[in-house]
Amino acid sequence: MTDHTVGTSPRFKARAAGVCYLFNILTIMVAVFFFRGLIVSGDAAATGANVLAHAPLFRSGLAAEIISTAWSIAVATLLYGLLKPVNRDFSLLAAFFRLIACAIAAFSYLFQLAPFIVLGGASYLSAFKLEQLQALSLLFFKLHSQVMNISIVFFGFHFLLIGFLILKSTFLPRPLGVLWAFAGLGGLIFLAPPLATYLFRYIVAVGLLTEVSLTLWLLVMGVNVQRWKEQASGAVE
Repeated sequence: MTDHTVGTSPRFKARAAGVCYLFNILTIMVAVFFFRGLIVSGDAAATGANVLAHAPLFRSGLAAEIISTAWSIAVATLLYGLLKPVNRDFSLLAAFFRLIACAIAAFSYLFQLAPFIVLGGASYLSAFKLEQLQALSLLFFKLHSQVMNISIVFFGFHFLLIGFLILKSTFLPRPLGVLWAFAGLGGLIFLAPPLATYLFRYIVAVGLLTEVSLTLWLLVMGVNVQRWKEQASGAVE
């Protein structure tokens, strides 16, 4: 099989990973835009009113999150194939961590759907007062946030391993590896929620810079094909 064989070309793998990562980033940014201002922390009545008043917008944001997760799963697979020549076991482990993070994120979306059921006006909910239903819907949103924190921790492990693999590779720039490892440590900060809340803006900024940097590099520069092949041959030997 030669480098011109699309399915096995490292250049193709790099471009494909870059494209999938680009759509992963764009769709999650769309979701954040749709969700902006809809959830009012500590105000169950306002949050409940927003959910009912902007239901199509909220559902669109949730759909964007689901699509983003699908792209993220594709990224996990493609990065595994791209970095496998460096260390197959670590590359596989990094993919597993990202897939686990995606699975946890997908589970958390159930907590975003629950408020629509709670506030949907079904007859069996008439036993509860409106204030109680609004409080319950806000609780579901808070549970979603807590579950997402767990997902971010697994993304942190993924980032650390990818950073290590990039540092050990000969076909990607090492500064990217340093950036990824640093972002991975940021993800692990979510093991201490109060500290993560305090540093949230900085963690998000570093994480976004990390993902955008690798995405642009893969799309524009790709990988050094000759060095990729040499490292892949060395791994086989």
